[in-house]
Amino acid sequence: MINLFNAHIESLSIHRVGNKSRNEAIFLSEQPYQTNDEITPLLKEFFLKPFREKEENYYQFAHEVDLEYHDMYKLASEVFNNPSTIHEVSKKITKHLFEQSNHPHIKNGEVYVAYFTHLTIDNNQVDAIGVFKSEVQADFLQFEEKGSNLEMLLQQGINLNKLDKGCLIFNYKKEEGYKILTVDSNRYDARYWLEHFLSVDAFQDENFITKKYLKFCQDFAKDVVFPAEDKKQEVMFMNRSVNYFAKNDEFEETNFLNEVMDNPDLIPEFKNYKVDRGEKYSIEDVTNFPIANAAVTDARKKIKNVINLDTNIQIKLDFINPESAEKFVEKGWDEEKQMYYYLVYFNKEQKL
Repeated sequence: MINLFNAHIESLSIHRVGNKSRNEAIFLSEQPYQTNDEITPLLKEFFLKPFREKEENYYQFAHEVDLEYHDMYKLASEVFNNPSTIHEVSKKITKHLFEQSNHPHIKNGEVYVAYFTHLTIDNNQVDAIGVFKSEVQADFLQFEEKGSNLEMLLQQGINLNKLDKGCLIFNYKKEEGYKILTVDSNRYDARYWLEHFLSVDAFQDENFITKKYLKFCQDFAKDVVFPAEDKKQEVMFMNRSVNYFAKNDEFEETNFLNEVMDNPDLIPEFKNYKVDRGEKYSIEDVTNFPIANAAVTDARKKIKNVINLDTNIQIKLDFINPESAEKFVEKGWDEEKQMYYYLVYFNKEQKL
């Protein structure tokens, strides 16, 4: 979990990169930008708002041989070892970005490199390097008085409500390649920012593993439980799975299966499904791990607890009180109508 509320911009450098394949130039500012009390809050919101609104999927610098050969890892380490070098290093970061700007689709734009203090990640206060890029300019109107009339002036500039690209490199977990958050609003050149410039892999901590394992369970419920049983059992399996994660600090696969599998015959199916699909979710060898509560909360929001019927009727099951679905919802077959039915018991209808 991160907290950016107290983040402070200690230093800001602004440069510009063009598209190398179109022979556009690179512009490097000689000095850091001198912020003031008027513009600093606006820039802080511009830079950090997307990270507060985005799900926390962490990355880490990765290199097939060793991190010491990773350009951005070395530059980040240089700054964290001596923050006074941030402006000179910002030029190197911008040059590195320029070298990756060689595809015709990549837009030119301003590059902002900021040094932040007083950020919190996993309950640790740390510094961070922010690298941001603005690419899309918006039209806006300015007005000025000329004699007895107001004149309109059409100008272009950056929309402070939308950051095109950005990353936060936290001075945390250095040995693993630092913990990194990244955003990219323009998906037409996703590989350019994430793979070519940053060169990162997913950070495989408990948050990552918890999300991946729950996603695996969700697909198992859809692909195996539903065809073998019915939609109600698919929903209830996921309900029991999420509740197991919610009430435990540690995941242990044997205990998990014994607790959530109503039908023991599906346990071998689960293990076979994991052998076949586990690598896709990065959980092929995972049987024990600490559970990340934030990941469970996010997963619960995304899991559907609704049975959609082809007669245009929906039955919504309560994840908070799953015993209600077990006790008061029954599935059957009507011979006369040659249709399935759900029988729902209740005492009285509730007011909305």
